[in-house]
Amino acid sequence: MQQFLVEAKKTSRHISTLSGEVKNRVLNEMADAIIEHCDYIINHNEKDMENGRVNNLDAALMDRLLLTGERVMGMAKAIKEIATLKDPVGRTLEGWITEDELNIQKVSVPIGVIGIIYESRPNVTSDTAALCFKSGNVCVLKGGKEAEHSNKAIATILRNVLDNNGLPQNAISLLPDSSREGVAKLIKEDKYVDLIIPRGGEALIKYISKNSSVPVIKHDKGVCHTYIDKDANHEKAISISINAKCSRPGVCNAMETLLIHKDVAAYILPPLHEAFMQNDTELRGCSNTREYIDIHCVSENDYDTEYLANILSIKIVKDLDEAIGHISKYGSGHSEAIISENYSSITKFLNEVDSACVYANASTRFTDGGAFGLGAEVGISTNKLHSRGPMGINDLTTFKFKIYGNGQIR
Repeated sequence: MQQFLVEAKKTSRHISTLSGEVKNRVLNEMADAIIEHCDYIINHNEKDMENGRVNNLDAALMDRLLLTGERVMGMAKAIKEIATLKDPVGRTLEGWITEDELNIQKVSVPIGVIGIIYESRPNVTSDTAALCFKSGNVCVLKGGKEAEHSNKAIATILRNVLDNNGLPQNAISLLPDSSREGVAKLIKEDKYVDLIIPRGGEALIKYISKNSSVPVIKHDKGVCHTYIDKDANHEKAISISINAKCSRPGVCNAMETLLIHKDVAAYILPPLHEAFMQNDTELRGCSNTREYIDIHCVSENDYDTEYLANILSIKIVKDLDEAIGHISKYGSGHSEAIISENYSSITKFLNEVDSACVYANASTRFTDGGAFGLGAEVGISTNKLHSRGPMGINDLTTFKFKIYGNGQIR
């Protein structure tokens, strides 16, 4: 393990100095190689899908694991979009001249070696590898065992492109020891690894955060909320709520709790109930909600749960302040939305809700690097330091100060 990371650290010095032109050319070749080897990727993915069926993985996990021709094309498209983005390395962030006539420039530079630990979704392999390469970083990837064949196939394709361009293959590597013990070693190697990014289940995030001696940017669970205000447009409220929950229930930006102002509950709940039933959503509501519609009873633990399934908690609140208080108590700092035509209510919600992404009259499902125009993402950071929200290429850089003098001494 240590020798593997020593080589990764050496490689990072090489990758950090590549020109934007070289990086973009290689990225476009990676995208073309993904398309060319689509069948190869899908065949390996089918091995993972078969293992998932044998091991009785739930529907949400199977959906995240599945690669179709369309999803593989989406992987290639994301890499090409990353190639079109402005090079994040070498940007002058600030500059000034001191009283001593020192010319100081604050310039963006790569972070170095980044360990990314993730579960289920094999497209994360290509997305994160491309983002790290574009930002001049070396990545060490540890995917979930359920996607082992898919991840190896994708990594092999990307590494072959590096080799064909005379670049070190270990700029993109899978962790050689993918066991729990291997992860435990990786997160202690702060001499060679500069950053750990865990994205996955709550247990994984807690374990990494507690045990890592390498700095960690968490990509925590997504307990996302939508609040339907008393001044909401009912058509928007129903459309946005259905999209936020049902378009893809097993992802972190899906709504898990719907909050409804008491003044509109009687009018909005029956059509909402009908719309959710058409999408086979299991609804769990507070006692007030159940006075209007016949659904299961919600528990206190439900409000704190990232279902990652077609299940939704519903709570009626007396006003906007109670909605904000509920989000503050149970939310994970990911994504929250208000549906309202009242500018004051919208402003209060956006200012007071302390989450990475806060929406007015739009679905939380937009919390995504691609949807934000970032060209894919490493994940959705729930940290407040360094990076927050969809983490794109600029968030994979740090900075250094370059100081130009003319013989000054102190």
